[in-house]
Amino acid sequence: MREISAQAITETVARLCIEANSRLSPDMENAVRSAFEREQWPIAKTTLKTLCDNLDAAQDTGLPICQDTGMACVFCEIGQEVHIQGDFEAAIHAGVAKGYTEGFLRKSVVKDPIRRGNTGDNTPAVIHTRLVPGDKLKITVAPKGFGSENMSRLGMLKPSDGEQGVKDFVLETVKLAGPNPCPPIVVGVGVGGTFEKAAMLAKQALLRPVGSHHPDPYYAEMEQELLEKINRLGIGPQGFGGETTALGVQIETYPTHIAGMPVAVNINCHMTRHKEAVL
Repeated sequence: MREISAQAITETVARLCIEANSRLSPDMENAVRSAFEREQWPIAKTTLKTLCDNLDAAQDTGLPICQDTGMACVFCEIGQEVHIQGDFEAAIHAGVAKGYTEGFLRKSVVKDPIRRGNTGDNTPAVIHTRLVPGDKLKITVAPKGFGSENMSRLGMLKPSDGEQGVKDFVLETVKLAGPNPCPPIVVGVGVGGTFEKAAMLAKQALLRPVGSHHPDPYYAEMEQELLEKINRLGIGPQGFGGETTALGVQIETYPTHIAGMPVAVNINCHMTRHKEAVL
């Protein structure tokens, strides 16, 4: 049995909160810069150049790449041979508070969804845990801004809706979102499971490297088809038109009941942020 201290978890989460908000992962940064090189529509190209300049400024100054530093979503894979010394979830919340305070990141979390009232330190985090083989602890921090989160949808489709029903739901969701999620976007799609499982699949899909493909060729082809159709919608960067509405479409699936076909679409903006560490 391997021991990992709560303090080590707190320090790691704090660091990841700051890093995720100040620098995009290489795959995401490359996607934004490549989109600028490809884009032909003048206004769209100028907009993408501004986004690239923003990435450079964040790197030079250490400031956040977006003013909305999000609600901290923390994904943890805990090895079965790991023993946490201390309160695991309290350690994560403490890490978020430390990272958002010491990193001077915007605190956006309210105490109650209806009565509001800022918590003052961006806690609590939203924590997702999985028990896996081994003696390691993998932590991924994915700050989620709500300009894009608010544009996400979940539909309980009928099995008879089939493949076309799934595609139509994804495209309708992007059309309804329009410029609101700060495109170019990354589209996470979850198909199957139950009401809540589909939403989790869509969220987890956004943790994949942008541009990666589903291992099943059937879904890999669907990802590519949806990406092409979304980019033909003409929404474009920040809604100014052009060929770059989305940088990627990423699908995750799970077995489901014979009577249903849940589909969730979780949209992320051009600042799709996540950083991970293994203890």
